Amino acid sequence: MSRMIYDYTKEVLERVSFDPKLFIKELKKAIKTLLPYEIEHLRKWLLYYTDEKPELKKCLFVINE
Repeated sequence: MSRMIYDYTKEVLERVSFDPKLFIKELKKAIKTLLPYEIEHLRKWLLYYTDEKPELKKCLFVINE
């Protein structure tokens, strides 16, 4: 079940990537929900995903706190 939550989180983040404020809000929710190793996987995925979306690079501070 945990993997489903991780996949759902990525899906939500992809859907809201048009709005950095909404992206940050959903990212904060994800951090509260996911397990530590899932957060690490999400961090790696975010680095890859935001390479093509420079406007979201500034949002990564949330996961690096």
